[in-house]
Amino acid sequence: MNGPVRGYWCECWTEDLSEDRRPALLASFDAYSAPQADRWVAVALRTISPALDPQASDEAWAWLYEGRIKTRRALLRAEPCTVTITQASTRVTWTIRPVLFLSLAHRQGAELPPCAYDFKRHPTD
Repeated sequence: MNGPVRGYWCECWTEDLSEDRRPALLASFDAYSAPQADRWVAVALRTISPALDPQASDEAWAWLYEGRIKTRRALLRAEPCTVTITQASTRVTWTIRPVLFLSLAHRQGAELPPCAYDFKRHPTD
């Protein structure tokens, strides 16, 4: 990668609706195409759907059959998307946002500064 690369930042958040706490980040994923981004959500929904109650399962399959097409179209227009299901008192939300990934420098073939070799590990007790 020489310059910025277009892609999608995907996250999965869970929230306990019975408690007054902030949502918790469960997972994240960097996708480099709209199909890869919506596939990440689709695989998760298909994986958990057998364990969901009937209403949550219906929400999941509605997105898989109809919502996924709308999501893909929105992603191709560089619009952010969310997919949410609620199981009992737990809300699970997947977010997909268009981003620019920046390439980072790596150390292969580069000379480290002399101070890098001065580091001495403390003995563990």
